[in-house]
Amino acid sequence: MTSNTLADARPAGAGVVVAPLAVRRITVADVLAALRQGLDDFRDSRAHLILLALIYPVLGLVLGRIASGADALPLIYPMVSGFALLGPFAAVGLYEMSKRREAGKPVSWGDAFDVRHSPQLGAIVLLGLLLGALFVLWLYAAAAVFEATLGRQALETAASGAWLHAVFTTRAGWALLILGNGVGFLFAAAALILGVVSFPLLVDRPLAATAGLQVTVALRASAAAVWANKLPMAVWGAVVAGGLILGSIPLLVGLAVVMPILGHATWHLYRKLIV
Repeated sequence: MTSNTLADARPAGAGVVVAPLAVRRITVADVLAALRQGLDDFRDSRAHLILLALIYPVLGLVLGRIASGADALPLIYPMVSGFALLGPFAAVGLYEMSKRREAGKPVSWGDAFDVRHSPQLGAIVLLGLLLGALFVLWLYAAAAVFEATLGRQALETAASGAWLHAVFTTRAGWALLILGNGVGFLFAAAALILGVVSFPLLVDRPLAATAGLQVTVALRASAAAVWANKLPMAVWGAVVAGGLILGSIPLLVGLAVVMPILGHATWHLYRKLIV
């Protein structure tokens, strides 16, 4: 297993010296191992399932209520798939839990909130806002694709569900599926590059003196990790996408299991990627 050094040791302010970062080259077997470790973490601290089991069904009901308005109906799938964009930020508490378990410390779901005491909380929030902006852009892009393919006339029959028939049986509908998923893939790839390493890295160690520099270092490390491990990261992206799709059925209830497992697994993947 080889590695590439990203930066030399340097002062981060307040007397803190930041160790150099290096990216390891991993294999698909390492990705699967991280997934198994994430499952172990989930089994060991299932108390947080209670909280998540309340959040995601409620969110599903909210989305269902939004869907009752014809204008918002075509955006339900983009909103659900947007979990892939926001997931790295939503899971920061799970990274903290996995970090504690890895260190042999007792873990409870309340430990997920310890991240609020992190000296790099400002950088975590900034990076979260970046992913939030990416999510909003994705919704605008999805709406534009819908307008350019099926168009507004499809909304006239949305209440009856006839628009779903148009999606799967017409040329415009197939164009919507192909173009929409293609654009969605680009956004998901961007989120993977930006977030797969950056958030757990910010949770794990000091990086720089200011939030802006911390974000820059974290993003650089995340991009370098993906670039050095294209195939394993592609497999990881497929695992995340497949898990989120399965977890979204029905009414997002499955995400109460899928999201914690993926969050914990992301921590272990980070530990394999960054020295």
